Amino acid sequence: MKSVRLLSCMMSGGRMPNNPLPKKYRRFYHVDTVDEMWSIYLNEGNERSRIYRPINGRIPSNPRCLSCLRPFGGVGGALFRVLKGLQKSTKNPLYCTGCYGLFYEAPGGAEVELTMLFVDVRGSTTIAETMSAVEFSRLMNRFYEAAINVLIHKDAFVDKLVGDEVTALFIPGFTGEDHARKAVEAGKGLLQATGHGSKSGPWVPVGVGIHAGVAWVGSIKGANEEVADFTALGDNVNITARLASNAKEGEVLISEAAYSAANIEDETLEVRDLELKGKSELVRVHVMTSR
Repeated sequence: MKSVRLLSCMMSGGRMPNNPLPKKYRRFYHVDTVDEMWSIYLNEGNERSRIYRPINGRIPSNPRCLSCLRPFGGVGGALFRVLKGLQKSTKNPLYCTGCYGLFYEAPGGAEVELTMLFVDVRGSTTIAETMSAVEFSRLMNRFYEAAINVLIHKDAFVDKLVGDEVTALFIPGFTGEDHARKAVEAGKGLLQATGHGSKSGPWVPVGVGIHAGVAWVGSIKGANEEVADFTALGDNVNITARLASNAKEGEVLISEAAYSAANIEDETLEVRDLELKGKSELVRVHVMTSR
């Protein structure tokens, strides 16, 4: 139950224990503790990730590791398995064995200023009622594929693929200091990739929420200590999720914080003040569409 105590400590505002960093990772980060490593990993990145992550994202083909973007499929996946011994983790198949090893062996994280993006399929329950389960699964897989392709080309960390939703983190260590601008570009790209604004209309209706702020980002082990996952936690994550749920079909709702951080100057965008669950004050958003 160690991980449960760590999570409880973190959510209550306490600090997680600053454990020694396993020796095999010290040569990449040049630090001795887990806290120091995560701070560098999230805020600055390391030289290897800055060089190889964009390259990995262009090697065919999907599916791929959501952290380093190494491919699992196609010729690229086969080459990484043979030459590097890296493949899809059996513990958490969203990551390769290399990235999962870091998350599992050095659980922890840090507070970081980042931009978050959630994209939801609108009316997925109604859509599912109009087709077979196989057809619906194919539609969702097509949605995941389209979303991942847009997001990785904007240097996002694809956080979750859950049900009818994809969540992404634009972290300075991965995306750079212009993470807010790239998130907004990705939001518009997601509308275009799903057919919004096309003559035939969207092949799947989506809404997007984008927000910028501080969140705790890192790796948490499950209660059984066997499985690790990478995630973001905090009030700003919840705000992003609620923005996405409030976005109508074909809309990107950009919070005032993300709008300002992205240095957008577009007076034609509609402005709304939303009542979000759990928030005592109205949240101002700027509404972007595919037009």
